[in-house]
Amino acid sequence: MHSIVFCIYICIRKYYIHLIMSTKNENNTAFLLHLSAFFGYMVPFGAIVGPLVIWEINRSKSDFVDANGKEAINFNLSYLLYTFLLGLSIVPFVIRTIFTEFHHLDLFGIISVASIIGLIAIVKFVLIIFAAIKANQGEVYHYPLTIKFIK
Repeated sequence: MHSIVFCIYICIRKYYIHLIMSTKNENNTAFLLHLSAFFGYMVPFGAIVGPLVIWEINRSKSDFVDANGKEAINFNLSYLLYTFLLGLSIVPFVIRTIFTEFHHLDLFGIISVASIIGLIAIVKFVLIIFAAIKANQGEVYHYPLTIKFIK
């Protein structure tokens, strides 16, 4: 009787250890997936390519990694879109400065939009770190104001 209980214990323990290791690997992969967005500071479009490559390799292995990958890619695509649109809003100020006499309001407009873009960059940095920590803890972090490009 003791040997049967011992065999059951060993089987459950092996399964439990495998489950824990699998979960830790998934958490680590999701953690790196979020942090790979920092490639954008070194490579153009790296903030999208980094998470996309890691997600594409690992999405079929884990639903957790798949969900984190979609969130990271959607956030970085949304951030790129928001930054591009804000950058376009500077164009009228620049054109007016080039073709007409210089006005202080033009400089104010350019500095204002550039400040907003800088503020969004800081928020992005903080949110990526926060999402990576949540992923490492086994949670899927849903970034705020994110457009769901990939569902």
